[in-house]
Amino acid sequence: MIPMDRLEQISQRFQFLEASMSAGSDGADFAALAKEYADLRPVVEQIDAYKQLLSDLEEAEAMLADPEMAELAREELPQIKEALPRVEDALQLALLPKDAADAKPAMLEIRPGTGGDEAALFAADLLRMYQRYAESKGWKIDLIEEQMTELGGVKEVVAHITGKDVFARLKYESGVHRVQRVPTTESGGRIHTSAATVAVLPEAEDVDIEINANDLRIDTMRSSGAGGQHVNTTDSAVRITHLPTGIVVTSSEKSQHRNRDKAMQVLKARLYDMERSRVDEERSADRASQVGSGDRSERIRTYNFPQGRMTDHRINLTLYRLEAILQGDLDEIVDALTADAQARALAEMNA
Repeated sequence: MIPMDRLEQISQRFQFLEASMSAGSDGADFAALAKEYADLRPVVEQIDAYKQLLSDLEEAEAMLADPEMAELAREELPQIKEALPRVEDALQLALLPKDAADAKPAMLEIRPGTGGDEAALFAADLLRMYQRYAESKGWKIDLIEEQMTELGGVKEVVAHITGKDVFARLKYESGVHRVQRVPTTESGGRIHTSAATVAVLPEAEDVDIEINANDLRIDTMRSSGAGGQHVNTTDSAVRITHLPTGIVVTSSEKSQHRNRDKAMQVLKARLYDMERSRVDEERSADRASQVGSGDRSERIRTYNFPQGRMTDHRINLTLYRLEAILQGDLDEIVDALTADAQARALAEMNA
């Protein structure tokens, strides 16, 4: 049973926000009130549905004492009792603490792991997979840093993705992705195993992270394309080093000013992710074992080409439609990971 006093507090807060917005306030204050109001609305709708069902239950049970109404009550009671667990589960999900970063844009970083040229080609496959997924969601994906091999593989790519619920949908992609297939360069037909690492970081806003200018070393250098050819002769590429952490970020478009802005954007995202990880680790001693832990060394998924299957090891999900997945059809996987994370959170809340 969910404590009614907690539900009442939430409803009263919602009513207070509604009254405050109706009374009018300054821009910044109004925006904060409106955001909280929008976040609480679906919760309050679930609370109202739950309260209504409890009221219906109480009314039906009282009707049993009335001979004229007893038959109707006996018809209604099973339906109400059957619906109650579903409504209660939906309310508990609505009450789960929200990840403040879920609605944020994200930084996507992909790098080849073990496997040489084949790992770089697989990293390129993953980039295309996420690009297609972003396209299917109506998101905008902007490549900030892209270093390719001569064979068309990825040495390193950093992309900025904007749209609705980007981080919420991509946050479980962080980790080591493994591929098993016969490389095109393999004449003997042997299956090789290689890997690529994916990191998904929520974009940091200025209010999320502050960076001291004295902690930065900013270098400019010449942009270079695949194989080392110079794409222009100006020192346009920017490399920013965050001295306290040693984090190095580069951006190599043609505009030095744009490169500086984009590199700072990536740096803020990485520092924000570090701070989120530190807070999470303090909050939960067993964080590393949880879905969405962000442990970059964790092998999370295997793409097996000979068998046409994808297996997500965190939730033991195996799907035999590898081609569709690599074409960006990721919703079934994302939904399963989200449901598993919610189930874990509910179990922890009810422990």
